Amino acid sequence: MAAYNTNILKLVSIIFFLTSFFSTGTLAQCNEETNTSCNNKTKALPLKLIGIASILITSIIGVSLPLVTRAVPALSPDRSLFIIIKAFASGIILATGFMHVLPDSFGMLRSSCLAENPWHKFPFTGFVAMLSAIFTLMVDSMATSMYTKTNNSVSAEADKVVVAGDHEMPVVESGGGHFHGHHQHGQRGSIGTQLLRYRVVAMVLELGIVVHSIIIGLGVGASNDICTIKPLVVALCFHQLFEGMGLGGCILQAEYKTMKKLVMVFFFSMTTPFGIALGIGLSNTYKENSPSSLIVVGLLNASSAGLLIYMALVDLLASDFMGPKLQGSIKLQIKSYVAVFLGAGGMSVMAKWA
Repeated sequence: MAAYNTNILKLVSIIFFLTSFFSTGTLAQCNEETNTSCNNKTKALPLKLIGIASILITSIIGVSLPLVTRAVPALSPDRSLFIIIKAFASGIILATGFMHVLPDSFGMLRSSCLAENPWHKFPFTGFVAMLSAIFTLMVDSMATSMYTKTNNSVSAEADKVVVAGDHEMPVVESGGGHFHGHHQHGQRGSIGTQLLRYRVVAMVLELGIVVHSIIIGLGVGASNDICTIKPLVVALCFHQLFEGMGLGGCILQAEYKTMKKLVMVFFFSMTTPFGIALGIGLSNTYKENSPSSLIVVGLLNASSAGLLIYMALVDLLASDFMGPKLQGSIKLQIKSYVAVFLGAGGMSVMAKWA
């Protein structure tokens, strides 16, 4: 996945290059009327600092909740309650892509602050979101293939080593049956195909969430509109809490080692507060209505939306609903669908404020 992260950095660099190219024909600055009673930099700073702390705490709680509740039998991944909660969280992630990130991208890339040509002549948001979904499919497929190939190679090497010394392996009695010692060793290097899928899903999903979380935080940090910041911070706390639950469920199913779990929890929890802090630092130079900012953030939002929509529909919802657990119970399917609608509906309502 390191190569994938490198490609993402290259993609961001290309976007910045294209921004500077296309911005030459746009307005140098787009001046819009602001509400002077709400636009107060002095009062906005404490609200942003409160937002950093509260969003950090709710993010940690959200993503850690599925991990720390593993000891509760009813919330183990093979239980129905876990499936229902995951469906609820998947609905939240789906609504995040459709109702939050994608409309923001449309608004930015259709802004009157941008030149008529090319930004109003071509639907860049839909195009970039489509490419992002296809690119995510490529990464999803190829990463799974590479993980599977590597795992099979390790398993095959382990089998060869054990088979070579098979004559030294005694038959071990266990209850009423018996097995050869080499069988257990051969399984040690093997990881199930489903587990590999869970790990790829968790990594790619986290990447998409991290990208749009930084963008959201940047917008909050750069804004001095106290009338907007107050409800936005509250909405983002709920947003991070439930989105974190969805990601935490994927991390739990991936069965990572403790250190990797901590790293993934850290990055999810820190990205939005980091974005806010970055926005505060850049508030004097970053103008959210400038052509360059609109293009860069709009394109990144479109990319993030395509990734989140693909992951929610294909790797989370379709994977679970077409799996044996839900296919074997119509009652559980109905409960899970209700959970999806509740999650997606709740996050859609939040789109009024965030």
